[in-house]
Amino acid sequence: MQGLHYNVDIVMCIDATGSMSPIIDRVKENALRFYDDLMETMQQKGKVIDTLRVRVIAFRDFYFDKEKALEMSPFFVLPQEQNQFKAFVDSIVADGGGDEPENGLEALAMAIRSEWNKEGDKRRQIVIVWTDASTHPLELHAAAKPQAYPAGMPADFDELTDWWEGQYMSRAAKRLIIYSPDAYAWTDIANHWENTIHYPSKAGEGLSEVDYQTILDAIANSV
Repeated sequence: MQGLHYNVDIVMCIDATGSMSPIIDRVKENALRFYDDLMETMQQKGKVIDTLRVRVIAFRDFYFDKEKALEMSPFFVLPQEQNQFKAFVDSIVADGGGDEPENGLEALAMAIRSEWNKEGDKRRQIVIVWTDASTHPLELHAAAKPQAYPAGMPADFDELTDWWEGQYMSRAAKRLIIYSPDAYAWTDIANHWENTIHYPSKAGEGLSEVDYQTILDAIANSV
C-alpha cells in the first residue's frame, strides 16, 4: 500500500471531574468509530497505520477523590479490542474533583511511563490531555501525600520535564497534544516541552467547544 506506514500508540488522559461530561460524552459516543474514523483521516493525509493501540487514563484529585482519583486501562489494540476500549470509556463517570486544581501532572507522568510499542521503523507515541482545570504542583504536600497517591511520581515539575525529555519515550516518536486552559502547568509545558501542541480552552466548561473531527485532525497531523 502506498503512503507512509506507522505503528501508533495513543494515551488519552481525560480529566474525569464533574465539569468534564461534554468531552467525556464525546469520547464515549465515538469510541466504536474511533479506529475507522482515524484511519480515514490518516488516509486523506497519505499515511497508513499498521498497528494502533489506545490506552485511557482518567484523572481527578487525590486530595478530594482519594483512590478514585486515577483510573487506568491497559493498551487496547484496535480494532480487535474496540469493544473493551468502549467498555472502559463507558465506565468513566464525570464526577468529583472538588474545586480545581486537579492531578493532571500525575496522569501525564503515568502516560509518559506507558509500555510503548518499540517495534517498527515509523512509530508515534502520542499523549492527549483533555482538562478544563489547572494542575496541583507535584511537590504539593510532599511530606504527607494522600494514602492513594501513586508511588514513584516525579518530585517536581523539573523532574517530570526530565521524564519527557528522557528515556521513557522515543524523541522522534513522541507527541503531546493538550486541550486545556492557559493555566499552571499546561502553559509551562506548552512553552518549554518539545513536540507539544496546546489548544487553549475555557476553564470550567468541559471542553464543550472542542469537536470530534478537530481531535482526529490533531492526531493525524501529529503522526
